[in-house]
Amino acid sequence: MDFPTLQTFIVVPAYHEAAVIQSVIAEIRAAGYDNIVVVDDGSQDDTYKSARATGVTTLRHRLNRGKGAATKTGIEAAKLLGADIIVTMDADGQHDPGDIARLIEPIEKNHCDVVLGTRLKNPVGMPRYKIWQNKIGNLVTWFFYGLYVSDSQSGFRAYSRHAAELINTKTDRYEYDSEVIREIYLYKLKYMEIPIQVRYTEYSMGKIHKQSFANGLKTLYKIIWNLIS
Repeated sequence: MDFPTLQTFIVVPAYHEAAVIQSVIAEIRAAGYDNIVVVDDGSQDDTYKSARATGVTTLRHRLNRGKGAATKTGIEAAKLLGADIIVTMDADGQHDPGDIARLIEPIEKNHCDVVLGTRLKNPVGMPRYKIWQNKIGNLVTWFFYGLYVSDSQSGFRAYSRHAAELINTKTDRYEYDSEVIREIYLYKLKYMEIPIQVRYTEYSMGKIHKQSFANGLKTLYKIIWNLIS
């Protein structure tokens, strides 16, 4: 059975990724995807300049607003550019663009509206402390938002146009990933979880603004605050 060709856009929120952003874009293109939207989230290095030099759609927040805000900006831009499927992925090279085809296939075949890339289905090479951090994050997300998934903190996800139109998050930083799970639950969106490969490098693990135990506590606080305020 033939399925119609759908326009897939790759959204890459980036903060201080000048050292790797061009190689990440090159990898995405090598995987067969040319519709790329990079959102520089107020970086003080040459992230914006480096991304723009590759010719991809490049947007910039003048101030650092957070991963969630940059992701939402990219999704809105992709919708305006005519996206049928939107994939979000990190800018530090951890995600393998070779996995994009597996993420979008269930949406192309109309099997679901959201595909969540999960590291915990096959956590080979994943630091043990990160496995436990993610398991705790999954329990927190389930407790507050009502849906248990195996990797609630993954940023490697695919959305149908329908899902992208419905999902309406309020938060701007790392709690955004958990809030998307709430939206899936509220709107009864069909979803699937697909194992992804994550490449932990000295560069990516050295990013001080990446999720850490301290950031995890901040995320928990913000989830609770948003629920009671």
